[in-house]
Amino acid sequence: MSSEIGFVTRARLELAYFSGYATAMQWRSGGAGVILRFMRVRPRRKVRFQPLKSQEITPEFLDRTIRALKRWKLDIVSIDEVCRRAVTLASPRRFVCLTFDGGYKDMVTSAYPVLSRHDVPFTVYVPTAFPDGVGEAWWLALEVVIARESRLSLVIDREERHFNIAGTAEKYQVHDFLDRWMRSLSPSDLSLVVNDLCKRYSVDLVALSREVSMDWSDLARLAADPQVTIGSATVNYPILANLKDAAASREMTMGAAVAQIAIRRELRHFSYPFGDEASWRPKHAAMVAEAGFASAVSAIPGVVRAAGRTDLHALPRIAWDGRLGSLRALRVVLSGSMLAHPRPPMPIGKDGLAGEVPPDVGFGM
Repeated sequence: MSSEIGFVTRARLELAYFSGYATAMQWRSGGAGVILRFMRVRPRRKVRFQPLKSQEITPEFLDRTIRALKRWKLDIVSIDEVCRRAVTLASPRRFVCLTFDGGYKDMVTSAYPVLSRHDVPFTVYVPTAFPDGVGEAWWLALEVVIARESRLSLVIDREERHFNIAGTAEKYQVHDFLDRWMRSLSPSDLSLVVNDLCKRYSVDLVALSREVSMDWSDLARLAADPQVTIGSATVNYPILANLKDAAASREMTMGAAVAQIAIRRELRHFSYPFGDEASWRPKHAAMVAEAGFASAVSAIPGVVRAAGRTDLHALPRIAWDGRLGSLRALRVVLSGSMLAHPRPPMPIGKDGLAGEVPPDVGFGM
């Protein structure tokens, strides 16, 4: 099912490219440019169950992307320059801003060598609990457990639930359900759930989280490069919509304060954790502005408009789907003419399954 959806999406983008539709309709998007959102950059893995594959690109694709952006005569700009262009009259040249979320270790091992070789600006948004070694990458622990096990048991709403995950299709199905359920929990409840899950299935959550995350020496190395902007993504990377206002504000201010002390560099830009429409509210944009950040980026797809028509504290980004390896598709997406809409939630049955639940192809996920 997911391969069929991927095929349809790719075919639609290829048609838009070859027909000239995207180029012809680009003016209708009204955009001055686009902020691209990437997560992980690492070599391709040959495993069947990869629920987070949409969030990954290879170093080779990153290299091809930057070469293509230069060839297409798009300005690759910093997030500071995005803010400037968003409040001035439109430039005749469109821009692209490269941003990376999550604070993953492969930022320095796989992505940075490519980016520094091309000498282009980019932004890294960091949740400070992870370089401190105390963050909990619950989404990775969930993937590890489901990939390894054939059956899974978990307490959900005070009831022991059992899932058969012997086949790949069942693994995707259950992962989708549990991911959405876990995102609905308060931070304290989520921590209890993921630690219980890891204890049941012998996953070292602390070691896993530390292994995949940059440490402060990695970030200091990046911060020393004038082409790199370090931004804040709170302390613990919580879903802000699940927090009380005081706790959300504290996550915003403490995340920046910790990083500024550690790398001795001012953090002026913010990223909403996860960033989709369900994860934050308009009131959080006001909090970010009050905290003194110059900008805040989301994961809601869209183009940045000039002349003050885009809120700097609710900047849209296009999350590039790593399952699409076509530069032609990328060019169509950058035009702003064909942005995917978020999918509606699927009904969940008593057994925790929702029929076929493939990871949809959407540029805002």
